[in-house]
Amino acid sequence: MSETSPRLRTELEGIPTYKPGKPAAAGGPVAYKLSSNENPYPPLPGVMESVTAAALSFNRYPDMACTGLMCELAERFGVPESHIATGTGSVGVAQQLVQATSGPGDEVIYAWRSFEAYPIITQVSGATSVQVPLTPGDVHDLDAMADAITDRTRLIFVCNPNNPTGTVVRRAELERFLDRVPRDVLVVLDEAYREFIRDIEVPDGVELYRERPNVCVLRTFSKAYGLAGLRVGFAIAHEPVAAALRKTAVPFGVSQLAQEAAIASLRAEDELLGRVGSLVCERTRVLEALRAQGWTVPETQANFVWLRLGERTTDFAAACEQAGVVVRPFAGEGVRVTIGETEANDIFMKVAEDFHRDL
Repeated sequence: MSETSPRLRTELEGIPTYKPGKPAAAGGPVAYKLSSNENPYPPLPGVMESVTAAALSFNRYPDMACTGLMCELAERFGVPESHIATGTGSVGVAQQLVQATSGPGDEVIYAWRSFEAYPIITQVSGATSVQVPLTPGDVHDLDAMADAITDRTRLIFVCNPNNPTGTVVRRAELERFLDRVPRDVLVVLDEAYREFIRDIEVPDGVELYRERPNVCVLRTFSKAYGLAGLRVGFAIAHEPVAAALRKTAVPFGVSQLAQEAAIASLRAEDELLGRVGSLVCERTRVLEALRAQGWTVPETQANFVWLRLGERTTDFAAACEQAGVVVRPFAGEGVRVTIGETEANDIFMKVAEDFHRDL
């Protein structure tokens, strides 16, 4: 009997593997993980108590409709509950968006380099990626993205701030871009790092969504709120899109622990703003130090910085690891470094100083 393998979809061939940030090695020299844009602070006040209480009943399925969280989000953002959909982190909701809009023969446009999940979730759906290079300043080239729209375009991702460069697109250029997008093409404003923005010219995507039925906003509790391990994100979109997202969601995907933690986090906004403010101050310190060392670093509005290193990328990442911090390398391009604990940032900056001296 000949050996054969089950026939799988050809679209899965060649899909890039998502590379998570490398963890700190147990028992090794690495003491700090600056590779995954995680929040270095512990859970916000009230979160542990809510999660502990919810854990007593995790023999039961979670509330599939996320009723309490949906109510909380609707009140927080001033939108109808029918305009909200939840998922397993914003990346989970992003995959639902691609599934709801795009299949074989369709095109999904996004900047490159940008969030590395975009090509993966696009190819899984059978759609075609249209990658538009960033400008020389590592910013979305919105004019080129608009020029790339065809009658096959179904979805456009705009990551703002952009991961991994931290750069942003501002109100005037974003609105000009949206004016050029056909109304039957969905534009997804991926705002995973929204809470870290201090540039007043960067619009809140929720305000743009109110005026434009083809705009969807992605948010997450993984970054500023510090719930990366619980996997909960959400979209705000007009009802047809939000309803489609609920149809494509994995049933019971958001655990009850995650739902309760997210609700408690939303209710601790004062503490959240203080923590984010501290990280933004530390971001400024790191950015100024790197530029003083001679590095060309794009202005970042996220909780990380981006160093273009080209062929020296892996060497730099190895030097950081040897010194006690792990960063996120993109081979041949550069490294993304999360703003973490002050001690971790100091180690990174010392490596950067020594490395730049040897360039």
